[in-house]
Amino acid sequence: MTAAALLTGCGGTDETADTLVVGGVVWTGQDGATTTEAVAVAGGRVLAVGSDADLHRLAGPSTQVIDAAGRFVMPGFIDSHVHFLSGGFNLASVQLRDADTPEEFARRIGEFARDSEPGAWITGGDWDHEAWGGELPRKEWVDSLTPENPVFVSRLDGHMALANSVALEAGGINASTSPIEGGEIERDPVTGDPTGILRDEAMGPVAASMPERSEAELDVSLQAAVRHALSRGVTQVHDMAGWTDLATYRRARARGGLPLRVYTVVPMSTWERLRDYVEVEGRGDDRLWWGGLKAFVDGSLGSTTAWFYEPYTDEPQTAGLLTTDTTELASWIEAADRAGLHVIVHAIGDRANDWLLDVYERVAQANGDRDRRFRVEHAQHLSPEAIDRFSQQGVIPSMQPYHAIDDGRWAEKRIGPERIRTTYAFRSLSDAGAALAFGSDWTVAPIDPVLGLYAAVTRRTLDRANPDGWVPAERIGVEETLRAYTRGAAYAGFMDGKTGVLQQGAFADLVILDQNPFEVDAVVLDSLQVDLTMVDGEIVYQRK
Repeated sequence: MTAAALLTGCGGTDETADTLVVGGVVWTGQDGATTTEAVAVAGGRVLAVGSDADLHRLAGPSTQVIDAAGRFVMPGFIDSHVHFLSGGFNLASVQLRDADTPEEFARRIGEFARDSEPGAWITGGDWDHEAWGGELPRKEWVDSLTPENPVFVSRLDGHMALANSVALEAGGINASTSPIEGGEIERDPVTGDPTGILRDEAMGPVAASMPERSEAELDVSLQAAVRHALSRGVTQVHDMAGWTDLATYRRARARGGLPLRVYTVVPMSTWERLRDYVEVEGRGDDRLWWGGLKAFVDGSLGSTTAWFYEPYTDEPQTAGLLTTDTTELASWIEAADRAGLHVIVHAIGDRANDWLLDVYERVAQANGDRDRRFRVEHAQHLSPEAIDRFSQQGVIPSMQPYHAIDDGRWAEKRIGPERIRTTYAFRSLSDAGAALAFGSDWTVAPIDPVLGLYAAVTRRTLDRANPDGWVPAERIGVEETLRAYTRGAAYAGFMDGKTGVLQQGAFADLVILDQNPFEVDAVVLDSLQVDLTMVDGEIVYQRK
C-alpha cells in the first residue's frame, strides 16, 4: 500500500493539523499497511497518515511540526497487565530484584531500615531467590538489622513474601497459627516456628495489619508511576487493582492529572458491588474506564503454587495449589458475566488453565452470545490441547514476554523438559489465531515494552545461557509482538479502533523510538530508547 493510498484510505481531509510528525518511519499497526512517513494530528486524534508531501498541505501557521528525523513512529504501547500504584510505591521502596547473594539481600534491607523512621514498614523488594541458587530467605537474615521496623518484602512474582519477626507479630502469625486455606506458612521443620516465608493467601494477615495509605500518599504514588510509564512509551495500562485505586484514579481524572489511559479492574469477589457501581456511575470515559473483574485460580511457578496436573520436578510433594475455591470462583464468573461485566482471571499452571477454559466454555453457553472477551492472565504453562481452545473460544491470552526470559533461567528445573515445551507459547498461540495481548505485570517485571519486545523475539534468558533462545520454537517476530502491545492490548480492554493503531479518527497516542526495531539486530532490541511519548496529541514525555 502506498503512502498516498494510506491518506486516501483514511478519507482525505482539508482540516488544518495541530501537529505534524514528519520525516519518520511510521508503523501504523493497521492490517496490511506498509510503513509511511508522517502523521497529522488535530483535536487529539489522528487526522491522516501518509507521505511528508501528502500531509504537508495540512500544515497551517500554528501547526507544530515534529521532525522524526528517520526515527520509528508507532502507536503508543499498551500494557495489558500492571499493578500500577504498587509500582509507584515500589519506585521509592527497597530494591532487591538484582540482589544476588543472601548477604546482599540482608544488607540492602538493613541500610534501608537505617534511613527509615522507627515503626515504618519496609515493603516492595521484588527479590528472586533463584538469583542466589534457590535458598529461600528467612526472618533471621534481617531480624537483627530491623528491630524497630516491620519488614514485608515480596518475591518478584507477588505470590510469596518474607516477613521479619516484627511483621509476623503484627499479623498474628506464630507457631500455633492454623494453616491458611489458599496459602502456606513456611515453618522450620524442627521447631515449627514460621520462617518468615508466606505464600499466596497466607500473606493476608500481615498485609491486613499494615496501615492504610493516605489519599496524599496514593496520589503521589500514582504520579510517580505515570511519569515512569510515559518515559517507557506506555500510553495505556490495564491495572489489576482495587477499589482504593479506582478512587485514586478518579481523583486524578477530576483534576486533569491523568495523562495516560487507565482501565482499572477490581477484585471479582466484589462483582455485585461493581455491578451496582456501573449502574449508578456508568463505565467511565476513554481516559479512565472500569467494568472488569480480576480473580485467581492458582499461584505462581516461582513460588511453586501454580496448579499443575503433575507434581513439581524439584518439589515432588506438591503440584501447586488453588488460591480460590473453584466452586465459588466458577459461581462468580458465571454471575459476573451474566451481569455484563468483563471477566479477567489469573491462571498459570496447565491444570489451572484447562480448568478455567472449561468454565469459560460452560458460562458462554449458559449466558448466550455477546462480546464478552474473556481473558486469561499469564496463560503461562499450557497443555497441548489448550493452545487451540483460546482461538476457538475467543479467549484472550494476556501474557507478559519478559517472564519467559526471567523464569526461563530455572523453569526446567521446576517442571522438567516436557512441560516447558508449551510454556509461554507465543508462537503456538499466534499460529492458532489467538488474540494475543502483551503486558509486563509490573512490578513483577519492568514496565518497559522494549524489554518485552526483546524477550518475545529472542527468548534469550537474563543469564545469557540461551543465546539462541529458551524454547526457541516459541519465538515470534517484531510485527507480531508490536501488534500484541498495541492493537491486541487495545482489544483486550475494549478500546480497539480507538487506540493501538494510527488511523484517521483514532486517538493520537504515539511514541517515537530512536531506532527501527525491524532493522536492528534482534539481540540489541533491548537497547531501543523512547524519545517521545504523545497522548491525545499532547507531548507527555520527551527524552533529553
